[in-house]
Amino acid sequence: MALTDDELAGLLADLESDRVERKQSVKEGKDKVSQAICAFANDLPGHGKPGVLFIGVTDDGRVSGLSVTDELLKELADLRDQGNLLPPPSMAVRKLETGDGPVAVIEVAPSTAPPVRFKGRIYIRVGPRRSIASLDDERRLNERRRALDLPFDARPIAGSSTDDLDLALFTGTLLPSLQPAEVLAENHRSADQRLAALRLLSADGAATAAGLLVAGRDPLNWLPGAYVQFLRVDGTQLTDPVKDEKRFDGPLLDVLRQLDELLVLNISTAVDFTSEHREVRSPDYPLAALQQVVRNAIMHRSYEHTNAPVRITWFADRVEIVNPGGPYGSVTVENFGAGTTDYRNPTLAEVMRGLGYVQRFGAGIPITKKSLTDNGNPAPVFEPTPSHVAVTIRRRS
Repeated sequence: MALTDDELAGLLADLESDRVERKQSVKEGKDKVSQAICAFANDLPGHGKPGVLFIGVTDDGRVSGLSVTDELLKELADLRDQGNLLPPPSMAVRKLETGDGPVAVIEVAPSTAPPVRFKGRIYIRVGPRRSIASLDDERRLNERRRALDLPFDARPIAGSSTDDLDLALFTGTLLPSLQPAEVLAENHRSADQRLAALRLLSADGAATAAGLLVAGRDPLNWLPGAYVQFLRVDGTQLTDPVKDEKRFDGPLLDVLRQLDELLVLNISTAVDFTSEHREVRSPDYPLAALQQVVRNAIMHRSYEHTNAPVRITWFADRVEIVNPGGPYGSVTVENFGAGTTDYRNPTLAEVMRGLGYVQRFGAGIPITKKSLTDNGNPAPVFEPTPSHVAVTIRRRS
């Protein structure tokens, strides 16, 4: 994807190119920078080449003398993973040295899963300007997405239809969380059109895997592994007596809510009265760490070619979470946990973000580690393999 310095210099000098946008600084607003990223990712003209946003350049192509620091570059790179650009676009941020001074460069690759939205809106490039997509523009982007190799969760499931989806759940509970109120108020689309816009329904009326997981009347009928198995053991070995056993299935929101309740109920909290007026409550596990690992297991697991569930096994001294499906895409067994992120189920990730179960993409492991450290627990142990990922969280002493 990366363009050479000569190619960037050529685009910087080309004042007519619709692959280029220029800004003097980020003081114009990070939202405008994100809108430009969104528009380039959608690549409505179909260039098939990266769009470039130059920061530190005037509209007429002059370098403005902006101080391009590492902090600025990190600030720009972080725009991708704040959960406002969905699905997260592929982009690179770096400094370009020109004869007149440095500029910050954001290269944005055309998305393989358009349309990309920023805060629920679809931005596109129309010649030299940026605008919000019309219904026809959105249709073209959806058609392009169908022509690409879709991730499994965005693929239609043969034989399914809207009859297999709980439309009351979708329109009454899910939709208000997944799209801004002003976007819903601006149009009068049918439920089918709204499902399709969120990749929960295909153009020919079949429910996608994500649609069945999120709003299916019976997700297990179509995806037999779409459940979570919980086992509480009275000891440290699987052969020890079982204290509790549960199975969670159904629409995604129900599963996530029930799992939150389960985790709270199983955490033990010791109370230490350090004085007459103060008490210290010390849970054996921090809730945030368990939530992050369990939610990541549901979001990143493979729902294809396996009927295995996500498994949570709660021992006397540790909690083990195992999800089917090893590292995906740019994440490998070797670089797992080192900061690289990728999404096997981008539509599912987008829905979980909208429902508030993902605060920031790529932050699950750091949040888990910090929560455990702050609570006095040992560091988590991650065991990625090509077929599954296992996480062990040990009890606080």
